[in-house]
Amino acid sequence: MRVLLLGSGAKDHAIAWWFSKSCFLSALFVAPGNLATERFATNLPSVNIADPGDVYQACVDNRIDFVFIGTEAPLFTGVVKYLNDRGIETFGAPSGSLKLEGDRSFSRAFSARHNIPVPRGSFFSKPEELRKYLDKHKGETFIIKSNSVSPSRIMLSSNDTEALMDFASTLFPKGNVLLEECIDGTPATCTLLVDRNGYLALPVTSDYMHKSAEDNTPTGGMGAICPVPMLERLKGKIRERIIEPTLYGMKVEQLSYKGVLTLSMMIRQDGEPYLVDYHVRLNDPATQAMVPLIRTDLISILDAMRCDRINTMELDVSDMCTVAVVLASEGYPLYPKTGKEIKGIDARLMEPLLDYPNVFIGAIQDKDGKAITTGGRNITIVGKGRNLQEANRQAYDLIEKKRFQNLWYREDIGNAYFS
Repeated sequence: MRVLLLGSGAKDHAIAWWFSKSCFLSALFVAPGNLATERFATNLPSVNIADPGDVYQACVDNRIDFVFIGTEAPLFTGVVKYLNDRGIETFGAPSGSLKLEGDRSFSRAFSARHNIPVPRGSFFSKPEELRKYLDKHKGETFIIKSNSVSPSRIMLSSNDTEALMDFASTLFPKGNVLLEECIDGTPATCTLLVDRNGYLALPVTSDYMHKSAEDNTPTGGMGAICPVPMLERLKGKIRERIIEPTLYGMKVEQLSYKGVLTLSMMIRQDGEPYLVDYHVRLNDPATQAMVPLIRTDLISILDAMRCDRINTMELDVSDMCTVAVVLASEGYPLYPKTGKEIKGIDARLMEPLLDYPNVFIGAIQDKDGKAITTGGRNITIVGKGRNLQEANRQAYDLIEKKRFQNLWYREDIGNAYFS
């Protein structure tokens, strides 16, 4: 199979690496790709992945059999339908299903119709309405986020009214904002590969978002662990309360599709799961944490989805653990500094050695032989071990050894499970 992957981040590097191990792969192309994907794939840096016509021409020029969409832009510009109408297989959410992610007011109403537990929340269209509500609830902790698609799932959790209002001022120009209760518990990301007859669940991760619990910095994904120890006993409850009602609701409301559906959840301390958000794509950094553990051939999974028999697949997953640590540009997530040189990047870092962490490259480009930051999340270091402590040690040992300049990271990914 000749495959074209659309994306350029660390998540897309991880997906491309998964593709590269397939015995059914004859050629792999990545558009636009990055300096890591070019080691085992052909990058197509000039392709505008949000332009259906441009993507189609790249498929024709390179005799592509299948297009895999790793990032959100091509989904929301109609690339899936455009390619499918022209005979090129592409799995992804059609325009009617995109509102599960792209319109939180719709997804909250969808959840209510199908009895899926979500945090209590309200939508606001005007700052003065939000201010009035917050003034009535002084000292309470809320999460505030845009009603529409937000890169890196940027949001703010705070009990500071002024911090919430300041962040909301950056969101209102894009439309309504959602203010919802902050559920105390464990974050969990459940990724499903879905077709019209069923699903295949990939390993569940727990994502780390905050820089600290005390500051009022908006959050973006800063790390993940896989698997999540506490969730093994809760799989039945997650399936019954969230997965099955979601897939049933999608079917009866004609929202079903072949592609990826990611469930961002919070697991309350009493074990009750709450759906936080739907995503019609793979998430970063959950993808980087789970891909190194999956041994099943990706193309064989896609072939099963093509025939609507994904529910017959059994996923072969390593019994090891991963800890993924994101290294981000200063100012991430709102105002990441770009154009900064990163030292410590070398060829060996990008080789998937069994006794070495996986290193997935994101917002970096090669400029005159130097690695230069181009966005927020630049590198994901994924340690692997027999337990989370061993995986954590492997990831942070490499970070300490390389001392990546101009990047920051959380120092506690996974600590809560072994400290």
